Amino acid sequence: MHRYRSHTCGELRASHVGDDVRLSGWCHRIRDHGGVLFVDLRDHYGLTQCVIDPDSPAFPTAETLRSEWVVRIDGKLRLRPPGTENPDLPTGAVEVYAAEIEVLGPAAELPMPVFGEQEYPEDIRLRYRFLDLRRERLHRNIMLRGAIIDSIRRRMKEQGFFEFQTPILTASSPEGARDFLVPSRLHPGKFYALPQAPQQFKQLIMVSGFDRYFQIAPCFRDEDARADRSPGEFYQLDLEMSFVTQDDVFAAVEPVPPATVPEVAPPAPAQPATHARRGRAPAVDAESSLLFDATRVLRGERDPARAGALLDAYFRRFPHGALAEEALALAIEAAEARGDARARVLARRYLERYPSGHFRERAERALAGPAE
Repeated sequence: MHRYRSHTCGELRASHVGDDVRLSGWCHRIRDHGGVLFVDLRDHYGLTQCVIDPDSPAFPTAETLRSEWVVRIDGKLRLRPPGTENPDLPTGAVEVYAAEIEVLGPAAELPMPVFGEQEYPEDIRLRYRFLDLRRERLHRNIMLRGAIIDSIRRRMKEQGFFEFQTPILTASSPEGARDFLVPSRLHPGKFYALPQAPQQFKQLIMVSGFDRYFQIAPCFRDEDARADRSPGEFYQLDLEMSFVTQDDVFAAVEPVPPATVPEVAPPAPAQPATHARRGRAPAVDAESSLLFDATRVLRGERDPARAGALLDAYFRRFPHGALAEEALALAIEAAEARGDARARVLARRYLERYPSGHFRERAERALAGPAE
């Protein structure tokens, strides 16, 4: 038998009853029921209930166990007594009758429990992050993130995209936010910049003749928190294609999210459709629909006057909308395209509202333009 385990803590089923098993993991919860000890043993894969009664040679060691001790338990698998099964656990029909326990790693008193989902101050959770990450919800979220990335990566490769990795230490380039800088040891006074996006690198790849590029790209931006991403660092699906039309891009991207979500998440109750599609554009709500129309008119139809009218309508209807920053930046672009002196007024308003915004540099350029 293996030194530490014959099975994982999420593997045992009724078909294994009668087998001698060896499990290793963390003591998730310990209960004393009239002298009989129950230890819920946890590892990455799940939980298994272990029973130690006073007649077992493992009982003296079991009495010393505390939460989050790391132990190895040997014993025989048996069915739980009728009425004590736990249908919420994959291993809920069986239990291990422990014959031997080896303590692999004792733990001091915990500053915060792992069992349960009690809320604790963020500073405590971050200080003891190794404990926080053992909790079921966070552990599940990390695994979910990995499953989502695996699904996206597989679907992109199925469409003929090749995954590239681009440098992290690079030179500063004009983007929408401030750079994070890393001092160079070999060149005193010089700095690397962390990429806000792999923009220059992917353009280099495409003009070099590679046909379909993608990566799950890390992006580093010194900006305030936004509604759809965390401040400082986030990841995005980045892609480029050669010799394609707009419809080709839609056809490549649109199937990915709706196919990925049901693959990695439990099915949600059916909801009535509330959004109508606009040609090949995504299903959007009223706010983003209006902003989408303004973008299409400005950049696709090159009609800045009509785009400006649509944006004025946006601000009348959604003065504090979730997409107000993007709309204000687009209004600056439309005013500049019209040669309208309002571009400086709008740029000043943008910088007052969003001093570290994503489109800060665009606003600064507009503000430095011709006088009103």
